Amino acid sequence: MQDMDDATLVFERLRPRLHGIAYRMLGSAAEAEKVMQDAWLRWQEAAEATLERAEARLVFITTRLCLERLRQLKQERGEPLLTGSPATPEQMLERADDLVVAFVALVERLAPEARAAFLLREMFDADYDDLSRAIGKSEAASRQMVHRAKKQLRDERPRYAGSPDIGFRLLSSFAEAMMRGDFAALKSMLADDVELIGDGGGQVPSFGKPLLGSQRVAQFFLAASRRYGNALRIELAVINGQWGLLRYVDGALESAQSYETDGERIVRIHVQRDPDNLAAAFEGC
Repeated sequence: MQDMDDATLVFERLRPRLHGIAYRMLGSAAEAEKVMQDAWLRWQEAAEATLERAEARLVFITTRLCLERLRQLKQERGEPLLTGSPATPEQMLERADDLVVAFVALVERLAPEARAAFLLREMFDADYDDLSRAIGKSEAASRQMVHRAKKQLRDERPRYAGSPDIGFRLLSSFAEAMMRGDFAALKSMLADDVELIGDGGGQVPSFGKPLLGSQRVAQFFLAASRRYGNALRIELAVINGQWGLLRYVDGALESAQSYETDGERIVRIHVQRDPDNLAAAFEGC
């Protein structure tokens, strides 16, 4: 009984650190909480034998659970992870963790093991001995993985990393142009080389290849505006730590749209239409 009391105290003491690992790996408070629940269950099973190295063991458990969830999300082809929808940019700034906003969009491009290695080493200062056990690689391979992840993040960092209020204003204007069916306004807010990626999950129609260029992407949104007319409704929401748009048709959620900007225009759009992914992302909302 005393061992279990000690195990509980240890877990609660380390909870903020463990939650931070899960939050930064998954980019979602809801997903992080699910991992924490699973980590607690596994910790109860293993605690008596591992109290001497509790922190290392709990980091290992949490990391492995996050890796399992990341692989599931990868198979689900980019499920949008909603982190809440504050009413104003000021509220978003108050709530946002600067590290999360800065890193989530970057680290989600890494493979699951590389993401875990980078975060554990660079953000939580884990030694390579514990890190290698957590991701199931040799120490040499772990060092190389961290090195490559850092290089990849430098090479692939977004063209712009501005404040949330800029994205809020730009997407507000873009949503209004969508509702009006204003082709010129839509095109003016898109970069010349903008890329739009659609994902229907094989359940709803979607194009197989990305749409490229402001002309084609603006035509895509104009067609939707004309097709749905008054049945169309657009809302702003925070998706993957950045402002995005939710598109409703006849009151039903039709798509969740993530956006990247260069500070002035939109450079990349991801349109998630898979009904299963949308339902999972909005469960309980």
